[in-house]
Amino acid sequence: MTPHVAVLIVAAGSGTRLGAGVPKAFARFAGATVLEHAVRGAFGVGRLVVVAPPESIDEARAIVEPIDPEAVVVGGGASRQASVAAGLAVLEPGIRIVLVHDAARALTPRQQLEAVASAVAETGAGVIPALPVSDTIKLVDGQTVLDTVDRSRLAAVQTPQGFPREPLDRAYAGATAEYTDDAALFAAAGGIVVTVEGSPLAFKITTAADLARAEQEAGDAVGATIRTGVGMDVHAYDAAEPLWLGGLYWPDEVGLSGHSDGDAMSHAICDALLSAAGLGDIGGKFGTDDPRFAGAHGDVFIRETVALVQGAGFEVGNVAVQLIANGPRLGARRVELEAHLSSLVGAPVSVSATTSDGLGFTGKGEGVAVIATALVTA
Repeated sequence: MTPHVAVLIVAAGSGTRLGAGVPKAFARFAGATVLEHAVRGAFGVGRLVVVAPPESIDEARAIVEPIDPEAVVVGGGASRQASVAAGLAVLEPGIRIVLVHDAARALTPRQQLEAVASAVAETGAGVIPALPVSDTIKLVDGQTVLDTVDRSRLAAVQTPQGFPREPLDRAYAGATAEYTDDAALFAAAGGIVVTVEGSPLAFKITTAADLARAEQEAGDAVGATIRTGVGMDVHAYDAAEPLWLGGLYWPDEVGLSGHSDGDAMSHAICDALLSAAGLGDIGGKFGTDDPRFAGAHGDVFIRETVALVQGAGFEVGNVAVQLIANGPRLGARRVELEAHLSSLVGAPVSVSATTSDGLGFTGKGEGVAVIATALVTA
Protein backbone atom coordinates (compact mmCIF):
# COMPACT_ATOMS: atom_id res chain seq x y z
CA MET A 1 0.00 0.00 0.00
CA THR A 2 1.23 3.51 -0.86
CA PRO A 3 0.73 5.49 2.38
CA HIS A 4 0.27 8.91 0.77
CA VAL A 5 -2.42 7.73 -1.70
CA ALA A 6 -6.12 7.35 -0.87
CA VAL A 7 -8.73 5.62 -3.00
CA LEU A 8 -12.17 7.07 -2.36
CA ILE A 9 -14.79 4.61 -3.64
CA VAL A 10 -18.18 6.20 -4.19
CA ALA A 11 -20.89 3.60 -3.63
CA ALA A 12 -23.81 5.70 -2.39
CA GLY A 13 -26.01 5.61 -5.50
CA SER A 14 -29.54 4.23 -5.41
CA GLY A 15 -29.23 2.20 -8.61
CA THR A 16 -32.77 2.93 -9.77
CA ARG A 17 -31.96 2.27 -13.43
CA LEU A 18 -30.39 -1.06 -12.53
CA GLY A 19 -33.70 -2.35 -11.22
CA ALA A 20 -32.07 -4.81 -8.81
CA GLY A 21 -34.25 -3.84 -5.85
CA VAL A 22 -31.19 -2.88 -3.78
CA PRO A 23 -28.68 -0.01 -3.94
CA LYS A 24 -26.36 -0.59 -6.89
CA ALA A 25 -23.35 -1.32 -4.69
CA PHE A 26 -25.12 -4.36 -3.24
CA ALA A 27 -26.29 -5.89 -6.52
CA ARG A 28 -24.46 -9.14 -7.22
CA PHE A 29 -22.59 -10.65 -10.14
CA ALA A 30 -20.03 -13.43 -10.41
CA GLY A 31 -20.64 -14.47 -6.80
CA ALA A 32 -20.01 -11.11 -5.13
CA THR A 33 -21.49 -7.64 -4.78
CA VAL A 34 -20.55 -4.74 -7.02
CA LEU A 35 -18.90 -3.13 -3.98
CA GLU A 36 -16.84 -6.21 -3.17
CA HIS A 37 -15.51 -6.42 -6.72
CA ALA A 38 -14.60 -2.71 -6.64
CA VAL A 39 -12.88 -2.90 -3.24
CA ARG A 40 -10.87 -5.98 -4.18
CA GLY A 41 -9.69 -4.22 -7.33
CA ALA A 42 -8.54 -1.17 -5.36
CA PHE A 43 -7.12 -2.88 -2.28
CA GLY A 44 -3.43 -2.24 -1.79
CA VAL A 45 -3.24 0.85 -4.01
CA GLY A 46 -3.66 3.21 -1.06
CA ARG A 47 -5.81 4.02 1.96
CA LEU A 48 -9.39 2.95 1.21
CA VAL A 49 -12.40 5.12 1.99
CA VAL A 50 -15.82 3.81 0.96
CA VAL A 51 -18.81 6.15 0.75
CA ALA A 52 -21.98 4.09 1.16
CA PRO A 53 -25.70 4.84 1.37
CA PRO A 54 -26.28 6.23 4.91
CA GLU A 55 -28.89 3.58 5.63
CA SER A 56 -26.57 0.77 4.53
CA ILE A 57 -23.32 1.60 6.32
CA ASP A 58 -23.35 -1.59 8.41
CA GLU A 59 -23.93 -3.70 5.32
CA ALA A 60 -21.08 -1.94 3.52
CA ARG A 61 -18.73 -2.46 6.46
CA ALA A 62 -19.55 -6.17 6.48
CA ILE A 63 -18.38 -6.32 2.86
CA VAL A 64 -15.34 -4.07 3.14
CA GLU A 65 -13.72 -5.01 6.45
CA PRO A 66 -12.88 -8.65 5.60
CA ILE A 67 -10.93 -7.34 2.60
CA ASP A 68 -9.33 -4.34 4.31
CA PRO A 69 -9.84 -4.00 8.09
CA GLU A 70 -8.26 -0.53 7.97
CA ALA A 71 -10.70 0.87 5.41
CA VAL A 72 -13.02 3.67 6.48
CA VAL A 73 -16.73 3.52 5.59
CA VAL A 74 -18.80 6.71 5.75
CA GLY A 75 -22.30 7.72 4.72
CA GLY A 76 -22.84 9.59 1.48
CA GLY A 77 -24.82 12.71 0.68
CA ALA A 78 -27.79 13.61 -1.45
CA SER A 79 -25.63 13.91 -4.59
CA ARG A 80 -22.46 12.31 -5.89
CA GLN A 81 -20.60 15.56 -5.24
CA ALA A 82 -21.81 15.60 -1.63
CA SER A 83 -20.74 11.97 -1.25
CA VAL A 84 -17.23 12.71 -2.50
CA ALA A 85 -17.03 15.65 -0.08
CA ALA A 86 -18.00 13.30 2.78
CA GLY A 87 -15.17 10.98 1.82
CA LEU A 88 -12.64 13.78 1.54
CA ALA A 89 -13.58 14.98 5.02
CA VAL A 90 -12.25 11.81 6.69
CA LEU A 91 -8.89 11.58 4.91
CA GLU A 92 -5.88 11.75 7.20
CA PRO A 93 -3.39 14.63 6.85
CA GLY A 94 -0.61 12.55 5.25
CA ILE A 95 -2.63 11.81 2.10
CA ARG A 96 -1.21 13.71 -0.88
CA ILE A 97 -2.96 12.02 -3.82
CA VAL A 98 -6.68 11.18 -3.99
CA LEU A 99 -8.23 8.77 -6.47
CA VAL A 100 -12.01 9.17 -6.73
CA HIS A 101 -13.46 5.93 -8.07
CA ASP A 102 -16.98 4.77 -8.86
CA ALA A 103 -17.89 1.41 -7.31
CA ALA A 104 -20.10 0.94 -10.39
CA ARG A 105 -16.91 0.53 -12.45
CA ALA A 106 -16.33 -2.67 -10.51
CA LEU A 107 -14.06 -4.47 -12.99
CA THR A 108 -11.58 -1.62 -13.43
CA PRO A 109 -8.11 -3.22 -13.66
CA ARG A 110 -5.80 -2.50 -10.76
CA GLN A 111 -3.20 -1.26 -13.25
CA GLN A 112 -5.53 1.60 -14.19
CA LEU A 113 -5.67 2.85 -10.59
CA GLU A 114 -1.90 2.60 -10.30
CA ALA A 115 -1.39 4.40 -13.63
CA VAL A 116 -3.61 7.30 -12.56
CA ALA A 117 -1.85 7.63 -9.19
CA SER A 118 1.57 7.60 -10.88
CA ALA A 119 0.50 10.23 -13.41
CA VAL A 120 -0.74 12.54 -10.65
CA ALA A 121 2.58 12.16 -8.84
CA GLU A 122 4.52 12.90 -12.02
CA THR A 123 2.46 15.82 -13.35
CA GLY A 124 0.82 17.43 -10.32
CA ALA A 125 -2.31 17.72 -12.47
CA GLY A 126 -5.71 16.09 -12.33
CA VAL A 127 -5.61 12.80 -14.25
CA ILE A 128 -8.51 10.90 -15.82
CA PRO A 129 -8.52 7.63 -17.78
CA ALA A 130 -10.12 8.01 -21.20
CA LEU A 131 -11.03 5.96 -24.25
CA PRO A 132 -11.42 7.27 -27.81
CA VAL A 133 -14.97 7.56 -29.10
CA SER A 134 -15.52 5.03 -31.89
CA ASP A 135 -19.14 5.79 -32.82
CA THR A 136 -20.12 8.63 -35.11
CA ILE A 137 -21.56 11.37 -32.92
CA LYS A 138 -24.46 13.59 -34.02
CA LEU A 139 -25.68 16.87 -32.54
CA VAL A 140 -29.47 16.64 -32.36
CA ASP A 141 -32.46 18.69 -31.37
CA GLY A 142 -35.10 16.19 -30.39
CA GLN A 143 -35.21 13.80 -33.34
CA THR A 144 -33.66 16.26 -35.79
CA VAL A 145 -29.97 15.91 -36.62
CA LEU A 146 -28.25 19.29 -36.63
CA ASP A 147 -24.62 18.40 -37.22
CA THR A 148 -21.93 15.71 -37.10
CA VAL A 149 -19.43 16.19 -34.30
CA ASP A 150 -15.71 15.69 -34.92
CA ARG A 151 -15.05 12.62 -32.76
CA SER A 152 -11.26 12.96 -33.03
CA ARG A 153 -11.46 15.56 -30.26
CA LEU A 154 -13.81 13.54 -28.06
CA ALA A 155 -13.02 11.01 -25.33
CA ALA A 156 -15.13 8.84 -23.06
CA VAL A 157 -13.80 9.26 -19.53
CA GLN A 158 -13.76 6.75 -16.70
CA THR A 159 -12.63 6.48 -13.11
CA PRO A 160 -10.62 6.60 -10.99
CA GLN A 161 -10.03 10.29 -11.44
CA GLY A 162 -6.89 11.31 -9.59
CA PHE A 163 -5.89 14.63 -8.08
CA PRO A 164 -3.33 16.21 -5.81
CA ARG A 165 -5.00 16.43 -2.39
CA GLU A 166 -4.71 20.11 -1.50
CA PRO A 167 -6.08 21.66 -4.72
CA LEU A 168 -8.87 19.07 -4.76
CA ASP A 169 -9.86 20.04 -1.21
CA ARG A 170 -9.86 23.70 -2.21
CA ALA A 171 -11.94 22.99 -5.29
CA TYR A 172 -14.57 21.16 -3.27
CA ALA A 173 -14.59 23.80 -0.54
CA GLY A 174 -15.23 26.53 -3.13
CA ALA A 175 -17.73 24.67 -5.35
CA THR A 176 -20.96 26.60 -5.96
CA ALA A 177 -22.50 24.35 -8.63
CA GLU A 178 -23.03 20.63 -9.26
CA TYR A 179 -20.64 19.03 -11.76
CA THR A 180 -20.99 15.76 -13.61
CA ASP A 181 -17.57 14.53 -12.51
CA ASP A 182 -14.67 15.50 -10.28
CA ALA A 183 -12.47 16.55 -13.18
CA ALA A 184 -15.02 19.19 -14.22
CA LEU A 185 -15.15 20.56 -10.68
CA PHE A 186 -11.35 20.55 -10.45
CA ALA A 187 -11.01 22.30 -13.82
CA ALA A 188 -13.63 24.92 -12.87
CA ALA A 189 -11.43 25.82 -9.90
CA GLY A 190 -8.46 26.40 -12.23
CA GLY A 191 -6.87 22.96 -12.14
CA ILE A 192 -5.24 21.35 -15.16
CA VAL A 193 -6.57 17.94 -16.18
CA VAL A 194 -4.77 15.44 -18.40
CA THR A 195 -5.66 11.94 -19.58
CA VAL A 196 -4.16 8.47 -19.46
CA GLU A 197 -5.33 5.45 -21.41
CA GLY A 198 -8.47 3.82 -20.02
CA SER A 199 -9.66 0.23 -20.19
CA PRO A 200 -12.75 -1.36 -21.77
CA LEU A 201 -13.17 -3.31 -18.51
CA ALA A 202 -13.73 -0.08 -16.60
CA PHE A 203 -17.26 0.29 -17.98
CA LYS A 204 -19.95 1.60 -15.67
CA ILE A 205 -22.68 -0.73 -14.41
CA THR A 206 -25.89 1.27 -14.82
CA THR A 207 -28.54 -1.01 -16.32
CA ALA A 208 -29.44 -4.68 -16.10
CA ALA A 209 -27.66 -5.21 -19.42
CA ASP A 210 -24.47 -3.76 -17.90
CA LEU A 211 -24.77 -6.15 -14.95
CA ALA A 212 -25.14 -9.06 -17.36
CA ARG A 213 -22.06 -7.87 -19.22
CA ALA A 214 -20.13 -7.73 -15.94
CA GLU A 215 -21.21 -11.29 -15.17
CA GLN A 216 -19.95 -12.37 -18.58
CA GLU A 217 -16.65 -10.50 -18.33
CA ALA A 218 -15.96 -11.87 -14.86
CA GLY A 219 -16.99 -15.37 -15.93
CA ASP A 220 -14.64 -15.29 -18.90
CA ALA A 221 -11.78 -14.52 -16.54
CA VAL A 222 -12.43 -17.37 -14.08
CA GLY A 223 -9.70 -19.96 -14.43
CA ALA A 224 -8.53 -18.32 -17.66
CA THR A 225 -5.35 -16.84 -16.22
CA ILE A 226 -2.51 -18.81 -14.63
CA ARG A 227 0.57 -16.84 -13.67
CA THR A 228 3.87 -17.79 -12.07
CA GLY A 229 6.38 -15.68 -10.22
CA VAL A 230 9.93 -16.05 -8.92
CA GLY A 231 11.40 -14.56 -5.78
CA MET A 232 14.88 -14.64 -4.28
CA ASP A 233 16.42 -13.29 -1.09
CA VAL A 234 19.84 -13.47 0.53
CA HIS A 235 20.91 -12.59 4.06
CA ALA A 236 24.26 -12.79 5.83
CA TYR A 237 24.68 -14.75 9.04
CA ASP A 238 24.79 -12.64 12.21
CA ALA A 239 25.75 -14.44 15.41
CA ALA A 240 24.21 -11.66 17.49
CA GLU A 241 20.72 -12.34 16.11
CA PRO A 242 18.26 -15.19 16.70
CA LEU A 243 17.38 -17.27 13.66
CA TRP A 244 13.91 -16.87 12.18
CA LEU A 245 13.32 -18.80 8.98
CA GLY A 246 10.03 -19.62 7.29
CA GLY A 247 8.19 -17.88 10.10
CA LEU A 248 9.64 -20.27 12.71
CA TYR A 249 12.17 -19.68 15.47
CA TRP A 250 15.27 -21.92 15.27
CA PRO A 251 16.96 -22.10 18.70
CA ASP A 252 20.70 -22.71 18.96
CA GLU A 253 21.23 -21.61 15.35
CA VAL A 254 23.10 -18.55 14.02
CA GLY A 255 20.69 -15.79 13.03
CA LEU A 256 20.48 -13.61 9.94
CA SER A 257 21.02 -9.89 9.59
CA GLY A 258 18.32 -7.64 8.21
CA HIS A 259 16.04 -4.64 8.70
CA SER A 260 13.29 -6.98 9.91
CA ASP A 261 14.07 -10.39 11.38
CA GLY A 262 16.17 -11.43 8.37
CA ASP A 263 13.77 -14.23 7.41
CA ALA A 264 15.04 -14.81 3.87
CA MET A 265 12.59 -17.65 3.25
CA SER A 266 9.50 -15.59 4.05
CA HIS A 267 10.85 -12.68 2.03
CA ALA A 268 11.51 -14.85 -1.02
CA ILE A 269 7.95 -16.22 -0.81
CA CYS A 270 6.59 -12.67 -0.72
CA ASP A 271 8.62 -11.69 -3.78
CA ALA A 272 7.42 -14.76 -5.69
CA LEU A 273 3.77 -14.03 -4.88
CA LEU A 274 4.06 -10.34 -5.76
CA SER A 275 5.86 -11.25 -8.98
CA ALA A 276 3.15 -13.70 -10.00
CA ALA A 277 0.41 -11.15 -9.39
CA GLY A 278 2.28 -8.36 -11.18
CA LEU A 279 2.49 -6.27 -8.00
CA GLY A 280 6.18 -5.43 -7.95
CA ASP A 281 8.46 -6.67 -5.18
CA ILE A 282 8.80 -6.71 -1.43
CA GLY A 283 11.06 -3.66 -1.41
CA GLY A 284 8.37 -1.60 -3.12
CA LYS A 285 5.66 -2.70 -0.69
CA PHE A 286 7.56 -2.97 2.60
CA GLY A 287 10.64 -0.79 2.20
CA THR A 288 13.54 -0.81 4.64
CA ASP A 289 12.93 2.91 5.23
CA ASP A 290 9.53 2.13 6.77
CA PRO A 291 9.92 1.99 10.58
CA ARG A 292 6.72 -0.11 10.91
CA PHE A 293 8.60 -3.15 9.64
CA ALA A 294 11.76 -2.83 11.74
CA GLY A 295 12.16 -6.21 13.44
CA ALA A 296 8.91 -7.54 11.96
CA HIS A 297 8.61 -11.31 11.60
CA GLY A 298 8.11 -13.12 8.30
CA ASP A 299 4.51 -13.97 9.21
CA VAL A 300 3.62 -10.28 8.96
CA PHE A 301 5.03 -9.92 5.46
CA ILE A 302 3.45 -13.11 4.15
CA ARG A 303 -0.02 -12.27 5.49
CA GLU A 304 0.14 -8.75 4.06
CA THR A 305 1.41 -10.06 0.72
CA VAL A 306 -1.34 -12.68 0.44
CA ALA A 307 -3.90 -9.97 1.14
CA LEU A 308 -2.42 -7.84 -1.65
CA VAL A 309 -2.47 -10.76 -4.08
CA GLN A 310 -6.07 -11.60 -3.23
CA GLY A 311 -7.02 -7.95 -3.40
CA ALA A 312 -5.70 -7.89 -6.96
CA GLY A 313 -8.11 -10.70 -7.84
CA PHE A 314 -5.74 -13.68 -7.62
CA GLU A 315 -5.80 -16.88 -5.60
CA VAL A 316 -2.61 -18.68 -4.62
CA GLY A 317 -2.25 -22.13 -6.16
CA ASN A 318 1.00 -23.27 -4.54
CA VAL A 319 4.49 -22.13 -3.56
CA ALA A 320 7.78 -24.04 -3.81
CA VAL A 321 10.84 -22.91 -1.83
CA GLN A 322 14.48 -23.96 -1.90
CA LEU A 323 17.01 -22.99 0.76
CA ILE A 324 20.65 -22.81 -0.38
CA ALA A 325 22.83 -22.82 2.73
CA ASN A 326 25.11 -24.84 4.99
CA GLY A 327 22.58 -24.49 7.80
CA PRO A 328 20.18 -24.88 9.41
CA ARG A 329 19.33 -28.44 8.45
CA LEU A 330 15.63 -28.61 7.65
CA GLY A 331 15.01 -32.35 7.82
CA ALA A 332 13.71 -32.62 11.39
CA ARG A 333 11.37 -29.64 11.02
CA ARG A 334 10.40 -29.83 7.36
CA VAL A 335 6.84 -31.05 8.03
CA GLU A 336 6.32 -28.35 10.67
CA LEU A 337 7.81 -25.71 8.39
CA GLU A 338 5.65 -26.66 5.40
CA ALA A 339 2.51 -26.77 7.55
CA HIS A 340 3.20 -23.35 9.03
CA LEU A 341 3.93 -21.71 5.70
CA SER A 342 0.92 -23.38 4.07
CA SER A 343 -1.34 -21.97 6.78
CA LEU A 344 0.05 -18.48 6.19
CA VAL A 345 -0.23 -18.64 2.41
CA GLY A 346 -3.56 -20.47 2.36
CA ALA A 347 -2.20 -22.93 -0.22
CA PRO A 348 0.33 -25.80 -0.32
CA VAL A 349 3.94 -24.79 0.30
CA SER A 350 6.77 -27.28 -0.29
CA VAL A 351 10.28 -26.68 1.06
CA SER A 352 13.59 -28.21 -0.03
CA ALA A 353 17.22 -27.48 0.76
CA THR A 354 20.63 -27.88 -0.83
CA THR A 355 24.20 -26.63 -0.49
CA SER A 356 26.46 -25.06 -3.07
CA ASP A 357 29.37 -27.51 -2.52
CA GLY A 358 31.64 -24.96 -0.91
CA LEU A 359 31.21 -22.43 -3.72
CA GLY A 360 30.27 -18.78 -3.22
CA PHE A 361 29.11 -17.04 -0.06
CA THR A 362 26.63 -19.82 0.78
CA GLY A 363 29.29 -22.49 0.39
CA LYS A 364 31.71 -20.53 2.55
CA GLY A 365 29.09 -20.25 5.29
CA GLU A 366 28.70 -16.50 5.05
CA GLY A 367 24.93 -16.48 4.60
CA VAL A 368 21.88 -18.07 3.02
CA ALA A 369 20.04 -17.74 -0.28
CA VAL A 370 16.42 -18.71 -0.86
CA ILE A 371 14.62 -19.12 -4.19
CA ALA A 372 10.82 -19.36 -4.30
CA THR A 373 8.33 -19.88 -7.10
CA ALA A 374 4.60 -19.22 -6.85
CA LEU A 375 1.57 -20.03 -8.98
CA VAL A 376 -1.55 -17.86 -8.83
CA THR A 377 -4.81 -17.98 -10.74
CA ALA A 378 -7.34 -15.31 -11.64
